[in-house]
Amino acid sequence: MSSFTEVIAVVLAAGMGTRMKTDLPKVLCPVLGRPMIHFVIDALEQAGVTRVIAVVGYKADDVKAALSSRPMVDFVLQTERLGTGHAVKMARELLEGHVGPVVVVAGDSPLLQASSVKQLLEAYRREQPACILGTLTKENPTGLGRIVRDSAGEFLGIVEEKDATPEQREICEVNMSTYVFDGPQLLHALDKLQNNNKQKEYYLTDCPAILKREDKAVKALPILKPCEALSINTPDELSAAEVAMRELGYPC
Repeated sequence: MSSFTEVIAVVLAAGMGTRMKTDLPKVLCPVLGRPMIHFVIDALEQAGVTRVIAVVGYKADDVKAALSSRPMVDFVLQTERLGTGHAVKMARELLEGHVGPVVVVAGDSPLLQASSVKQLLEAYRREQPACILGTLTKENPTGLGRIVRDSAGEFLGIVEEKDATPEQREICEVNMSTYVFDGPQLLHALDKLQNNNKQKEYYLTDCPAILKREDKAVKALPILKPCEALSINTPDELSAAEVAMRELGYPC
């Protein structure tokens, strides 16, 4: 059994780079000359994560080879792409018995900031919730999951754009796939996931709402930095991320 002080991260790294116009796995697309997933793991390490579980799929051996110099990384294979919730389920065996925090992030988010992950972990240790997610307000939230709150401002759930009502699409507070879950509560929520949505996928974004419906503490903290709003899905977006990273002083 892992200790409460151990912080495990699950990094989603199974996707293709189709819209990037490359046959590379998306997380291996280079940013400032390095595969973008290295920046994600750098940030996690700086935030105090002691072990990383990378969920690999497309060209899994290439991703493993690219991360072979990082001893803190273990790998699990997602053979079918059935959604982000299904991807995290692949790490279940390695998460069993872990009673501390589990950070879950996307491997294609090189602008993930160690300071943001630290803030979420500090809030987790202080409040002991079932889940905390980092959010931000984005002027153009197209394509991103919206954060739905009640009249008192408390978190209710995340609605993916393709499943959102016109009113929900007007919401500018968005989910950037940056979570801290309580380990046992994450496994519990994953067990309850269903794929009754338009994509027939198991969304990790449903896990916080599942926990909330059970009256467990779920917090959405709008603490992410503006640079963390930069999604990378196309070569143009990758170029914009590189510009931002140079401005922030990332080593080239």
